[in-house]
Amino acid sequence: MSSVDVINAEGAKAGSVELPDDIFDVQANIPLMHQVVVAQLAAARQGTHKAKTRGEVSGGGKKPYKQKGTGRARQGSIRAPQFTGGGVVHGPQPRDYSQRTPKKMKAAALRGALSDRARDGRVHVVEAFLAGETPSTKAAIATLRKATESTKVLVVLSGYDELNWLSLRNEPTVHLIEAGQLNTYDVLVADEVVFTKEALEEFLGVPASADGREADGAEGDK
Repeated sequence: MSSVDVINAEGAKAGSVELPDDIFDVQANIPLMHQVVVAQLAAARQGTHKAKTRGEVSGGGKKPYKQKGTGRARQGSIRAPQFTGGGVVHGPQPRDYSQRTPKKMKAAALRGALSDRARDGRVHVVEAFLAGETPSTKAAIATLRKATESTKVLVVLSGYDELNWLSLRNEPTVHLIEAGQLNTYDVLVADEVVFTKEALEEFLGVPASADGREADGAEGDK
């Protein structure tokens, strides 16, 4: 297991936590991560695009000119695809872009992404961003900058951490996410990943080990 220091609101070391090898030190499968990210981005598409066919464009019910004797090509409707304002051939239609991705593939891709960040020393743990109980963006950012100076940071919070959420939600360099919603795309698009100690415990499913004590039973399917 590798360990990382836990930083308190004052920026001082407040212990350390062990990162389980089965989550933070596995071989990254790049094709798998690519497939999972593509599926996630595809699922985010609305799929509401629509182009009208010749049968859906209004007008064009009257034959534009007689069939014979004009020397021109025969036409039956000014809403045919070859006319300006006509229908579209094989145009986009509403569809669902989502792809079915097995849960084990998503979990393996997330482990690979977290392991890649952890091996480069880009996973950090903060005990708390604020010392008090009042939201403060300035104070939270000051604590965050003691952990990392990156301008693309993924901050992982517990599902009930309203105080830190209110403090960091308006910071443009920070992307907030709940521990239960952690995913491969958000990890890869960020340069650094910062967990609160509470969020790390929630993500692992057991209390994170502190000061060298092992955290047994970490969920391997995270």
